[in-house]
Amino acid sequence: MVLEMYLDLFSQPCRSVYIFAKNNNIPFDFKQISLLGGEQYGEEFRKINMISKVPAIRDGDFCLGESIAILTYLAEKYKTADHWYPSDLQKRARVNEYLSWQHTAIRMHGSKIFWQKVMIPQVMGVEVSKDRLAGTLEDLEVSLKLIEEKFIEDKPFIAGEQISLADLVAIVEIMQPVGAGLDVFEGRPKLSAWRDRVQAEVGEELFNEAHQMILTSQEKVKNMDASKMQVFKPKIMKMFF
Repeated sequence: MVLEMYLDLFSQPCRSVYIFAKNNNIPFDFKQISLLGGEQYGEEFRKINMISKVPAIRDGDFCLGESIAILTYLAEKYKTADHWYPSDLQKRARVNEYLSWQHTAIRMHGSKIFWQKVMIPQVMGVEVSKDRLAGTLEDLEVSLKLIEEKFIEDKPFIAGEQISLADLVAIVEIMQPVGAGLDVFEGRPKLSAWRDRVQAEVGEELFNEAHQMILTSQEKVKNMDASKMQVFKPKIMKMFF
């Protein structure tokens, strides 16, 4: 039975799983789940992941959610190159350190920027104050600085000389505010050089394919039926406003 992946490339974690699988020639059946359409809450998808989140996979009778769990599962099952999730104890610990940190830091801050600059004003119809947006930008700046100074330092990649899952998870989150029109790489030569190395390692074509949806999101939002999103408004506002 072919591995099934339930994804929406609008989502950062979904992009990391997609890029990893494609880059490592892992065969899978792409199952599109529209987050903005609320398909993650459908009865059929909840049989795959009752938490109602993507990414999720079904490997035979085995279902798994959460992007980090999925990435490490795929790395170990398909015996991908060691640099992705190193067998060396300290290198793996460095990867795990970043993966443990990012959930409540760059992931949240990058997501908030996207929602506050694009989705909340244009789809939810709620004005975001300059003070609120400035606070979110300040949080994002802190996370980006930590990625440069603590995680990348003077190394080519987060875990050292080669790309790892940490770099892949980092780049998809950093690209999210770019989709909102914020060039986070401007004035950050170290971060820009690291992005270029990551892009070169996964392949420019795959990198661009995975990020096409988020990078064209501002145009797509203009054509969205905003009424479909109103049912999610309380949850969205609680998370991102």
